[in-house]
Amino acid sequence: MAKSHANAFAAEPGVEVVAAVEPNQERLVRFADEHGIPHRFASLDEALAWGAFDAAANVTPDAVHYPTTMKFIAAGKDVFCEKPLATDYPHARDMADAAEAAGIVNMVNLTYRGSPAVQMARSIVLSGEIGTLRHLDASYLQSWLSARMWGDWHTEEKWLWRLSSAHGSKGVIGDIGIHIVDFASYAAASDIASLNSRIKTFAKAPEDRIGPYTLDANDSFVITVELANGAIGPIQATRWATGNLNDLRLGLYGDKGALRVFTDGQTSTLHICAGADIETQTWREVECPPVPSNYQRFAAACRSRVSGDPDFRRAAKVQQVLDLTFAADGLGTLAVE
Repeated sequence: MAKSHANAFAAEPGVEVVAAVEPNQERLVRFADEHGIPHRFASLDEALAWGAFDAAANVTPDAVHYPTTMKFIAAGKDVFCEKPLATDYPHARDMADAAEAAGIVNMVNLTYRGSPAVQMARSIVLSGEIGTLRHLDASYLQSWLSARMWGDWHTEEKWLWRLSSAHGSKGVIGDIGIHIVDFASYAAASDIASLNSRIKTFAKAPEDRIGPYTLDANDSFVITVELANGAIGPIQATRWATGNLNDLRLGLYGDKGALRVFTDGQTSTLHICAGADIETQTWREVECPPVPSNYQRFAAACRSRVSGDPDFRRAAKVQQVLDLTFAADGLGTLAVE
């Protein structure tokens, strides 16, 4: 993701990537050389003491987002933070409070907001074309635990940490659950009001351990939600969806029509069944014009001094849903504030 950030911001007109921070010297030199970054720092404190930058892209591991972002906020620097904003709702809420109090531009990289289909779906829902929303179903399906197209998690550390809670992982809930929860509720134009959940961790190695990594982070989850607008339905995610590389699907069903959204992160499609078509269950593809990426919208926000969506407050709201997903596992329905 650091490579993605560096490439995206370097390609944006008027944006210059001026410094990199990385405590591993070899990794720092290799990364900075690869991206032509002139200033290199072994610690964030060194970079902040230098201070000759306007904004920061925070691409640290999940558990490090809070302490590093709070330092950027204290220094008055705009922040584009990777997801999740924090590993729990109280920290995410504190980050949103601090960013708003400091008046800095703040955004979180919920990448699938860059899907033209999800943006168009939200517009159609808000227009009333499919009527009152009654039901939804959403899924994020990956298969990197059952296939090796992205690499071999049995041997590669960049994957193993994602399977270990001791190494800061919140499992599939924190990794891709945050995306599908945001994706579904954003397109539905309504927040989640209550949920119940079921979470599963599968055995993956002898004694559930590989080297220093205890493989205890969750692999699959299903939540049943009720939205503030009254619609209900399931939201699920897993890394065991054999045959699915990186597929997000969403169905939105209203009393006057329905939408089907799909994206794999590279392409996206939107289909609608509305009007007379609901009598014949005919689905038609909707043309979806390109939309700016999160990187482009963050650069624009820094210029305008108005934070773009998703901002820290939105990410904190989603984090609360994730926290309640853990809390509600097998216990019944919990309400979201």
